Amino acid sequence: MVTIYCKNTQTYKEYPMGISLLDIYNDLQINLPNQVLAARVNYKVESLNFRIYKPKNIEFIDVTCPSGNRVYLRSISMIMAKALSEIQPESRLRIEHPICQGYYCCIDNRESKVSENLIDTLRSKMQEIIAANEPIISEERQTMTVIEMFRQRGLMDKAILFETLGVPYVRYFRMGDYIDHYNGVLVPSTGYVPMFDLQSYKNGILLRVVDRKNPTQLTKFIDEPKMFDIFNEFVRWNKLMELTNVGDFNKICRDHSVYDLIKVSEALHEKKIAQIADMIAQRQPESRFVMISGPSSSGKTTFSKRLSIQLMVAGIKPIVLSLDNYFVNRVDTPLDENGEWDFEALNALDLELLNNQLVRILNGEEVEVPYYDFTIGERRWRGEKVKLTPGSVLIMEGIHALNPDMCPSIPQSAMFKIYVSALTTISLDSHNWIPTADTRLLRRIVRDYKFRNYSARETIQRWPSVRRGEERWIFPYQENADVMFNSALLFELAVLRKHAEPILADVPQYCEEYTEAHRLLKFLKYFIPIHDHEIPATSLLREFLGGSSFR
Repeated sequence: MVTIYCKNTQTYKEYPMGISLLDIYNDLQINLPNQVLAARVNYKVESLNFRIYKPKNIEFIDVTCPSGNRVYLRSISMIMAKALSEIQPESRLRIEHPICQGYYCCIDNRESKVSENLIDTLRSKMQEIIAANEPIISEERQTMTVIEMFRQRGLMDKAILFETLGVPYVRYFRMGDYIDHYNGVLVPSTGYVPMFDLQSYKNGILLRVVDRKNPTQLTKFIDEPKMFDIFNEFVRWNKLMELTNVGDFNKICRDHSVYDLIKVSEALHEKKIAQIADMIAQRQPESRFVMISGPSSSGKTTFSKRLSIQLMVAGIKPIVLSLDNYFVNRVDTPLDENGEWDFEALNALDLELLNNQLVRILNGEEVEVPYYDFTIGERRWRGEKVKLTPGSVLIMEGIHALNPDMCPSIPQSAMFKIYVSALTTISLDSHNWIPTADTRLLRRIVRDYKFRNYSARETIQRWPSVRRGEERWIFPYQENADVMFNSALLFELAVLRKHAEPILADVPQYCEEYTEAHRLLKFLKYFIPIHDHEIPATSLLREFLGGSSFR
């Protein structure tokens, strides 16, 4: 017998050794508001088929939990891939990236438009598989055996990934004769994930998924044409570089040509920033304010500094004005739903003062701008003055920079708006995309540890609050941008691995944050680590690693 503690019921109970999580769930008669999908066992996410042989702490999770949502997404992805294999065995599905509150998918290639008839047939086949409640079996075999299994089925992306892992055994999933690989656990059978939809989008298919906040419905479709275009551009560029998946990247690491890739990737960033500077120059003298926004750890600070250099090359003098200096005094800061200061709310800024000063600056006046003393939480005046002269622009960077409610007094034509984000365009394989938020979280973990004296546990603990602020104050306004800049670098996860692993390894196994730390450590194992000595001092990545030449 083994003793388990169930967090959902806050009770202890003994069970026969070898009992499955699903049997424990049924015995305890836990009444979760939504379908249980998996469980956290000693803070590690495990399938409901997982069997218990030692005393454990257990928490059953559903789609409203981030870990449960990932289980749902992997499971519906495998159902979609299996459905296509039955309809068109010769075709290949690629699930590329999140867009429009769903996931963009293409079949065979991005140039051929997927017909409405095929989408309808694929949807019907997925519904049929779900109605049949087919078991999803997790199996583990010697790596070379699994590689050969995938090779025989023509799934070379997975075979190449396993070849570069350097491990003796690998795990894969099976539904009947169909096999696939996913980075994490899936539901026990297809009937667990009945809610989804498919719709035509661009040349491909948009996989519509459950809304985590309201699991009785799908996420609302929000068209994001500018975001799609920037993804599209980089996916095509990756293809030209013959780099689509992590297996391709790892092969480059092994033959040491990865350092050429670093130079090319950095050159692409520089070219893009120069193009943006030229766009701003073409909009002169009308667009005097350059507004820069983006989510946490996107590299906005370094981007702003590199843009300033390119603007000077274009004959424009940049003047930087920090929006942080317009915070209201801390005692006047609005409170969130938990009664805590909400520094990310729009009215945490003194909008009246900001608009008044920007109007005066736009009219050519010299204005004394404030300085915010974060140590005491109050605004100060130090005699610092700003004035726009012919051939100069004002650069402002902040989370609200694209929000039209921040500067209602300023004509839209006077502002050139830039959205910066780390949009990861390489995948583990054709069915396992890399969430852009994971890249940003790893950047932040490394930066917080090196420069802010925060542990990985503390950074992970703050991350849900950061994400909520992004979803409320940044993402809804991203399409307002005149141009988007992708700050992701193809090689960065291989570089971040060496820095992040020892920091993540310090997260205690007895805390909530261990779930995320364990997941990220498993994820980083897919990348062959590379040294950062070839990364230039002006790189966006230096903002997080250290060694930047910008101050």
